[in-house]
Amino acid sequence: MKHLNTQSPVPLYYQLADIILARIRSGEYGPGERVPSEHDLASAFLVGRPTVRQATERLVRQGVLIRRRGAGTFVRSAPREVDLFSLTGTIAAFQQKGISFRTQICRKTRLKRIKNGSQNPFSGRQAYFLSRLSRAEDRPVLIEDIFLDAALFPDFDRFDLTDRSLSQIVETHYYMRPVGGKQNFRIGYLDGPAARDLNVTANTPILIVNRFIHFRQAENAVYSELFCCTDQFVFSQAWKGPEYE
Repeated sequence: MKHLNTQSPVPLYYQLADIILARIRSGEYGPGERVPSEHDLASAFLVGRPTVRQATERLVRQGVLIRRRGAGTFVRSAPREVDLFSLTGTIAAFQQKGISFRTQICRKTRLKRIKNGSQNPFSGRQAYFLSRLSRAEDRPVLIEDIFLDAALFPDFDRFDLTDRSLSQIVETHYYMRPVGGKQNFRIGYLDGPAARDLNVTANTPILIVNRFIHFRQAENAVYSELFCCTDQFVFSQAWKGPEYE
C-alpha cells in the first residue's frame, strides 16, 4: 500500500486524494461502489479524519465522488449521454434514453417586448416568452427561456407547456416542423432565482446554449436560451454525414 509522505511539501489530503483517485482509475473502486469510510481511511493511512474529509471533498468537487446522506461516499458513475440538441425537442431526448423527466413553468407564457441590442432574433419587437425548469429523475438539470414568433404562433399563450413537448404542440396545432437551425455554446454562471432553481452557486460553471430554430415559413421563428447542469449528463449532439446516391 502506498504511504503518505509527511516530509513532502504537498499537503497530506492532496496526497490521499491522489491515492484514492489512482485506485478508482485502476478499477479497485468501481463506478457506483462505496469507498472506505473516513474512519477506515484514517486508520489505514494514520491520519486524522479531517484530513480524510478534505481529501474526499476535493474529489467530490472534481466530480469523481458523490456523497449520499446516511449511506457514505461513492464513486460517481459515468454521466449518461443525452442528445439534448436535436430538433426533436428536450423532452423527447430524455425519454429516448428511458430517463424520468418532468418540466415545470417558472414564468408563464406572455407577450414580451425584447430589448434592443441582444442576440435574440426578436430584439426590438414583441415575442411570446416563457421559462421552464426541467428535472431528470427529480433533480434539476436545465432551464429553458423560450421565445416564439408572435405572428407565426398566434394565441400561443393558451398552451400550458408543463410536461409537454414544444415541438409536438407546434406540429399538432400550427402544422409546422423545424427545417433547420443553429446553436451557440459557451460556459457561464448564474445567480438569483435561476441559480436557486438549478441548485447551483454563483461559482458553478453552467453550459449555456443559444438555439435558433428555422421553419419553412420563417427563419429564427423559435429562439431559446438553455442553462444546463453538466454534472449528471453528457449533453451531446449527433452529426450525420452527407448521403450520396
